[in-house]
Amino acid sequence: MVFNFYNRLTSRQQSIYRQSDDIKHLTLKDVKCLHNESSTLETLLIEEDLVKIEMVCQTIADDIVRQIKSPRLKVQVLSVRPSDDWGELHGLYLPEDDGQPAKIQVWMRTAKNKKVVAFKSFLRTLLHELCHHIDYEHFGFPETFHTEGFYSRESSLFKQIRS
Repeated sequence: MVFNFYNRLTSRQQSIYRQSDDIKHLTLKDVKCLHNESSTLETLLIEEDLVKIEMVCQTIADDIVRQIKSPRLKVQVLSVRPSDDWGELHGLYLPEDDGQPAKIQVWMRTAKNKKVVAFKSFLRTLLHELCHHIDYEHFGFPETFHTEGFYSRESSLFKQIRS
């Protein structure tokens, strides 16, 4: 499926987009540890323990990239989401830069009410940003796009972790 912005892409970008769109699933071989880690994450979000949440998010990311044989990245959990007239930023992927490893930033509190984000939304945000890393490092895409395939890969990871 092609989203509206596809027609504004260069022919090279359209090729990358179509390649991304064709990949619908990521298969993990060892999901038992991820089941446990995601359950721990759910509890820690209720307890609002930012330091432990970051540790578990790092473990989840490490387990996934290890299984698909991609480079490790750093996960940073921050408190209140940044916001502006465009809305709230849920997560951010920062590719490797000048020898510094790639980094994912996720925020655990909403901007408006400063309430802890719902567990499923938080985990999906973590996985969403991780999918950008996977696009670059596992699939070797020079750019990462929000394709239907991208969202399917995110959902496939979520379903494996939470089933």
